[in-house]
Amino acid sequence: MEHVEYVYTSGMSESDLENRLRAGNHGVLGLADSDDAYVVPLSYHYDGERVLLRVSEHDDSEKVAYLETTQTATFVCYAASADESWSIHIRGPVTEWDGDVDEKTLNEWFPPFRLFGESTETVEFSLYELEMESVTGRKTI
Repeated sequence: MEHVEYVYTSGMSESDLENRLRAGNHGVLGLADSDDAYVVPLSYHYDGERVLLRVSEHDDSEKVAYLETTQTATFVCYAASADESWSIHIRGPVTEWDGDVDEKTLNEWFPPFRLFGESTETVEFSLYELEMESVTGRKTI
C-alpha cells in the first residue's frame, strides 16, 4: 500500500527483555478451550527466572476454567505510542504455583488489585507460573 505509514521494528536483546519484564507489572493472558479463546488482563511478577500471574478466584471463574483447559498460553506485555512501541510475547504452559508467599510480599510483587464491585472479603488469589518456553520481544527502531 503506497500511502500507508510504516514503522520499522527489530528484535529485543536479552537485556532489553529482562529490563522490560522487570519494570512492568501488567499484561494480557491468552487462554483457550478447544476453538474458544479467552483473553484477560492480569498483573504479573518477574523475578529473573519465572513469571508469576496473580489470579483472583471465585465460584464459576472463567479464568480458572480456561487455565485448566489451556495447554500453551500466551502472555503479552506491551506499550505503544505514536512514536515508540515494544511488545514481549511469552508462551508456555501455566500451572498453579506451589510456592509460599505472605501478604507483605504479594504487595511488593504486585500492584494493588482492582476491584470490580466485589468486597475485599470475598477476593481470594492464587499465583500461577507461566513456564517461559519461548520469549520474543520487538521494539521500534
